[in-house]
Amino acid sequence: MGQSDSPQPRCSAKPWQGRLSADADAATARFVTSLDVDHELWSYDIAGSLAHARMLSETGLISRRDFTGIRRGLEAVAAEIAAGQLEMPLELEDIHMVIEKALIDRIGAAGAKLHTGRSRNDQVALDLRLWARDAIDGLVQDIRRLQQAMVDLASRQGELVMPAYTHLQRAQPIVAGHQVLAYVEMLQRDVQRLQDARRRVNVCPLGSGAAAGTSLKLDRRRVAELLGFDEVAANSIDATSDRDFLAELCFACAMLGIHLSRWAEDWIIFATTEFGFLELHDAYCTSSSMMPQKKNPDTLELIRAKSATAIAQLVGLLTLLKGLPLAYNRDLQDDKRFAFATVDALRGALVVAAGVASTSCFQPQRIQEGLDRGYLDATAMAEYLVRQGVPFRQAHHIVGQLVARAQKDGLSLAQVPLATLRRACDKFGPDVYRNLGAANVVKHYQPEGAGGPRQLRRQLAAWKRKLR
Repeated sequence: MGQSDSPQPRCSAKPWQGRLSADADAATARFVTSLDVDHELWSYDIAGSLAHARMLSETGLISRRDFTGIRRGLEAVAAEIAAGQLEMPLELEDIHMVIEKALIDRIGAAGAKLHTGRSRNDQVALDLRLWARDAIDGLVQDIRRLQQAMVDLASRQGELVMPAYTHLQRAQPIVAGHQVLAYVEMLQRDVQRLQDARRRVNVCPLGSGAAAGTSLKLDRRRVAELLGFDEVAANSIDATSDRDFLAELCFACAMLGIHLSRWAEDWIIFATTEFGFLELHDAYCTSSSMMPQKKNPDTLELIRAKSATAIAQLVGLLTLLKGLPLAYNRDLQDDKRFAFATVDALRGALVVAAGVASTSCFQPQRIQEGLDRGYLDATAMAEYLVRQGVPFRQAHHIVGQLVARAQKDGLSLAQVPLATLRRACDKFGPDVYRNLGAANVVKHYQPEGAGGPRQLRRQLAAWKRKLR
C-alpha cells in the first residue's frame, strides 16, 4: 500500500483542538460535557465577554468596528438563549464554547478575535465569580424576608409567656418573641458570613489566561471596573485554580441549612398534638393518603432535609478540591454541580420558610394550660435567696429539695406554704411569691438580651430599624 493509500485521521472540528487529530467518540463527548449544568452561566459569560471585548478595543488589540460587531453579535446570541432558540450541540462541551461558536457563525472573523488574551480557565473563573456574587445577594435578600416574617410574628405574639427548653426539658419561662428572635440572630450570622465571603468573591481573575497570563498588553483593571469588581487577582496561577470562594459559599449555605433545620425541628415539635404550641397554616401542610385526620408539617420537614443537601454538596466540593495540583485541572468542571445545587436548594427553602413564618401563630390557651408545669420558676426562687445573702450553691440545693417535695405533693412552688419554705430556709419571706409563677419571672429578668418583655421590646425596635 502506498503512502497515498494510508487512512487519514479525521481532523478535529473544534477550533480549540488544533493539536489533536480527532474528536472524542460519542461516549467521551457525553462524559466531558458540562452543558447540562453550566448553561446557567450564559448571562455571566456574555457580560464577561462584553467587558473583555470593550477592553480589547480600548487597548487597540481589536478595532472599534470589531468591538461593535462583537457587541451586537453577543446581544443577538443572548436574545436567542433567553428565548430558548439557540442550539447547544453536545460536542461543544460547555456554554462558553457554545456562545463563542454562535458569535462566530453570526459575525465571522471578528467573532474569532473575542478570545484574544483569554483562556477558558480565566473565563470560567470569571463567570463563576459573577454568578457567586449574585447568588450571595439573592440569598441575603431571601434571608431578610424570613427575618422580617419572624420579627412580624414576634411583634404580634411576642409577649406571650412560654417555656424555654434545654435537653428538651422545661427550663425557664420566656416570652415567645425571645425564642423567635433567637432564629433571627442565627440568620443574621448567616447574612454576615455571606457578606464577608462576597468580599473574597469580588476579585477579577480575567487576564490570568490559562495559568501564566499573556504577552498581550491587557488592561485587567478596566475589565474589573466594567464588571464591578473591587480588585484583580494578584497571581495568575491562583486566579485560575482558586475555588475557595465557592467552598466558602457552600459552607455559608450549609450553616444556613443547619439553622433552618433547627428552626424547622422546633416548630415541627411545637405543632404536634402533644405540644400544641403552634398552629401552622394549611397552605404549608399536607394530609395523608390513608388517614383523613392528618395535618402534616411536610414543608418544615423538607426544609429540614435541605440541610442534608447543603452539607453533602459542601463535602463533595471540598473532596473535589483536596488533591488538585496547580493550576487548573478539569476536575474543576464539576465544581458547579455542587455550588449550583446548594444555592438552589437553600433559596427554595428560604422562600417557603418565609411563608411558614408569616402565616403561623402561637396558641396562647394551650401554652397557658400547662405553663406552671415543670417548675419553670425554680431558678427565680434560688435567685430570690441569693438576693437575701444565701450563696448560690446553697440556694440551688435548698430549692432543689423544695421542688422534689412540691412534686411529691402535687403542688407548684407558688402553692408551697410559707411555713414549709421557712423550714427549708429562714431567709424566705412573703415577698417570695411575687417572684414565682412563669408570668412573674419574665417580668423580673434584668440583663440585656434576657427573655423578658422589656428586653423583647428593645430587641424588636433594633431589628425593625435594621431590617428597614
